[in-house]
Amino acid sequence: MMLTAEQIAAANKANLETLFGLTTKAFESVEKLVDLNMSVAKSTLADAAKTTEAAMGVKDAQELLALQASMFQPLAEKTAAYSRQLYDLTSGTAAEFGKVFESQANEAQKKVTEVVENLSKNAPAGSEAGVAMMKNVVSAANTAFESVQKAVKQASDVAEANFNAVTNTALNATKSATAAAKKPVAR
Repeated sequence: MMLTAEQIAAANKANLETLFGLTTKAFESVEKLVDLNMSVAKSTLADAAKTTEAAMGVKDAQELLALQASMFQPLAEKTAAYSRQLYDLTSGTAAEFGKVFESQANEAQKKVTEVVENLSKNAPAGSEAGVAMMKNVVSAANTAFESVQKAVKQASDVAEANFNAVTNTALNATKSATAAAKKPVAR
């Protein structure tokens, strides 16, 4: 099976479109990341101003401890929210890239299967064993690729579950620490 100039040009065009699509997605992700970080920076600056103002009004150590304790939980919640947004952004971008790569791989699999089928139809007499072996190799490669796709999906699901568990544990620990810090100190 020979490729024609039109097929080569079409393949090159499709590859360029894929490349530009992925580049666009990458820039969109960077833009979202910059927006997220700018938002966090503005919020952090505003919080620092409020905290500084509140600290200037503290009259004794007890008030200072109470102010410090009141800052823990909101800070932990903001950190968890930032982490969640960052995780969602990166995993969303990775998923979009994954879809493109999966689509490209599926298309390549189809083309290889077509080539093998064409070869088997046009193979000379007596080459049945070689054709059968080639079909088995292609089938095994397709099965292996599907297994890898499933493993990647499972790993991604486990990573997300672990991220959620760690985030919830950290938030719960912060709530407990904040509640303990807010209790009045016995004199």
